[in-house]
Amino acid sequence: MFKEFKTFIMRGNVLDLAVGIIIGAAFGKIVTSFVSDILTPILSLALGKIDFSNLFVVLNGDVYPTLDAAKKAGAATLNYGLFINAVIDFLIVGFAIFLIVRMSNRLKKEEAPPAPNTKECPECLSAIPLKARKCAHCGSVVQ
Repeated sequence: MFKEFKTFIMRGNVLDLAVGIIIGAAFGKIVTSFVSDILTPILSLALGKIDFSNLFVVLNGDVYPTLDAAKKAGAATLNYGLFINAVIDFLIVGFAIFLIVRMSNRLKKEEAPPAPNTKECPECLSAIPLKARKCAHCGSVVQ
């Protein structure tokens, strides 16, 4: 059983997946920091100093100055500002992955299609070898 497990783990695709998940998690932290620490303050300044993380609705109708105050009071809140930050995170990660895949596709060497090894008989339209002088299907002479 250990040998089968070792064989399974040592497959290239399992290791590639593990590396991808680890790098993806680290990349996600970078993007989250970029959004919350750089992009969101710029957007809030451009939109009139709106702090997205403090955009919320208290469901019971009470009023709280900040989301932290509402959470400390135990109020049920609808945190649409945090949702906006999550959507921005997702869009940035998606765009970055798109750029990486696009770049890697450009770097891949395009393989030429294999040269055909058959031709078509002009009489019966069957596939015959390139070197054939006579069709094996209908017997006509092929040039």
